[in-house]
Amino acid sequence: MIKSTLPIILTLTTALYSCQGKGKPSEPTAREEKPNTDYKPAFPGQTRITPVKTKTPYQVEIINSTLGKPWGIINLPDGRFLITEKSGYMNVVSADGKQVMKIDGFPKVDAKGQGGMLDVALDPDFKYNNIIYFSFSEPYEGGNHTAVGKGKLSADMKTISDVKVIFRATPTYDGDKHYGSRLVFDKDGNLFVSTGERSDKQTRVYAQKTDNYLGKILKITKDGQPAAGNPFIGKAGYKPEIFAYGIRSPQGLALDEKGQLWDIEMGPRGGDEINLIQAGKNYGWGDVTYGIEYSGEKINNGTTQKEGTEQPVYYWDPVVSPSGVTFYTGNIEEWKNNLFIGCLSGEHINRIVLKDNKVVGEERLLLDQKERFRDVLNGMDGNLYGITDSGKLYKISRK
Repeated sequence: MIKSTLPIILTLTTALYSCQGKGKPSEPTAREEKPNTDYKPAFPGQTRITPVKTKTPYQVEIINSTLGKPWGIINLPDGRFLITEKSGYMNVVSADGKQVMKIDGFPKVDAKGQGGMLDVALDPDFKYNNIIYFSFSEPYEGGNHTAVGKGKLSADMKTISDVKVIFRATPTYDGDKHYGSRLVFDKDGNLFVSTGERSDKQTRVYAQKTDNYLGKILKITKDGQPAAGNPFIGKAGYKPEIFAYGIRSPQGLALDEKGQLWDIEMGPRGGDEINLIQAGKNYGWGDVTYGIEYSGEKINNGTTQKEGTEQPVYYWDPVVSPSGVTFYTGNIEEWKNNLFIGCLSGEHINRIVLKDNKVVGEERLLLDQKERFRDVLNGMDGNLYGITDSGKLYKISRK
């Protein structure tokens, strides 16, 4: 099915954002917000960093507003977009956003709550084999779990065939939250997979246990086997696919220009985190956090630091609900190698400036749009793209 839509260029004071302007869309407010706790950071700059503001004029366009409930976005080699739809399929969207074509043939998903068709990644050899990888909440006896599948796209991009589930993040649980589910290939052709701990208190403990796949960063081959060199291969009591653990709700995963892996994860009330993921490390959840329960109660008596666990590079209190992330390499020079984060409850795109793996600046973009940004993409054309829970595809380009 082909749909048409016309791009909407945001006009008046929001069409052009610059440091000299007085527009509020990129006005940082993080340091003005009242935190949920009186917890102190472990080091200077770990939270409420100095605000920055973009100096380069840029333009914001809505190039499609008919995408349903998109969750993940990547580029195809020809410049088109491959965008997942939470209810259980994917769309191929033209580079200008005007044409949308549905891909059929995916396995059934459990789309209740936060579940559904989630992330997507191209096989490193996609140009030759047309194989894609995708994550989804797979219905199973007694509940569901995060699963990773692969399949071959037809030449006309209308169907997927030879579908196979290569990995299942067990145990299965009857819930509807915290699937994690981002997919990132490394330079060696291995696949990083993020999994959540499924939210509820009875499953939270799995994040600290190493005999399961919940609350983890996993590293697997293209066939779903443990990647060579994984830190716990052959160690009793550890699943060999585990790369790191102690993770809560990791909806953001990206590699920087040095090949370092960064995880962005949602905290409870407060405690959203940016983590630099290293092999074999424990990132603390649910023993350590800068957040509190939704009820207001402290978690583990308010423990924010613990020997044997890693501190987040950065955290937010109150939360912004970070989701998809990307490192920018495009046409706006001052944005290069900055981390961009789609924020849900925060309703903005967050720009993080890093230096020597520390956060040195933060900016909140597109606040005036009042949209839940689910994922962001460093486009192959040098522009930044974002998808929203309301079904919009945004293009942010140098003016």
